[in-house]
Amino acid sequence: MKSIIPSEISVPEVQRLLQGGVAPRPIALVSTISKNGINNLSPFSFYNVFGANPPIIAFSPSRRGKDASLKDTYWNLVETKECVVNSVTYSMVEQVSLASTEYESEVDEFIKSGLTPIESDLVKPKRVKESPFQMECKLLEIRSFGEGGASANIAICQVLKFHVAEDLFVNGIIHPNRIDLVARMSADFYCRANGEAIFEVEKPIKKKGIGYDQLPEFIKESFVFSANNLGKFANVERIPDENEVNEFIQKVKSETLSEYEISEEAFYRYKRLGNFRYMLRCALDLNLSDIQKKYLLELTAKLALEKNDTDFAWKTALYSNQFN
Repeated sequence: MKSIIPSEISVPEVQRLLQGGVAPRPIALVSTISKNGINNLSPFSFYNVFGANPPIIAFSPSRRGKDASLKDTYWNLVETKECVVNSVTYSMVEQVSLASTEYESEVDEFIKSGLTPIESDLVKPKRVKESPFQMECKLLEIRSFGEGGASANIAICQVLKFHVAEDLFVNGIIHPNRIDLVARMSADFYCRANGEAIFEVEKPIKKKGIGYDQLPEFIKESFVFSANNLGKFANVERIPDENEVNEFIQKVKSETLSEYEISEEAFYRYKRLGNFRYMLRCALDLNLSDIQKKYLLELTAKLALEKNDTDFAWKTALYSNQFN
């Protein structure tokens, strides 16, 4: 590990470290309005949500790195105490990047970026029509930390009203593939939260997992299972007993499978197809050494875990332990 003391390197170097290591960061596209009625639109990636009762978000209109001057967003917030925070999607990311240009104070970034201003219901700053998720907010406070270049100003805001596109919802949840958000990484890099980049991790909210320390040693010592696999194994409330495992294996052996082949080549084809049930049956039916059979069974359990069938994975892994 490379150990670095922030005070011993330059501010730009500290900034690059933070932007590279604290990522991906959601982007707040913040709309404000000056006391003279001039619209301002600027993205901020030092941003997140901090509570729901009341709904609180915060972002940092930090001082400019080159001369420590304060940005228009900062002054508008101080003067009007209102803003709209719009989420940034893939379809608008280039326009949002354009809005980050350091235009003069009298320039309207809606016009420069080509994004569409629409009236808000409760605050004066405009919403961004192209964004499918908009929050009308009031400023609660701004806290400042330092007066040098790139010093933080944290704007803490309360959400007064949400505007959300109806087609984002699947079963009452905003689905990541529907909203198609982007996030900031380091330098010119962005991240798109869509497709294969999206995965699920079951939260241990409604149950108490057995924990890593309660895993059988043969599972912890396996070279097949990754640390993520072990974490998933440990997030169950109980380990299946021997009778449950035997009943499971007998059921799998008795199943009639269509277009089923018994060969090692077929096993790995089923693996590529993500069919862990056929993998298990194939591993059971193949005439292999104990070491080979154990390996194929553990590969099967691993895929079942990754496909979120933890019960199947546990029973397969436990059964593999008899082949040593």
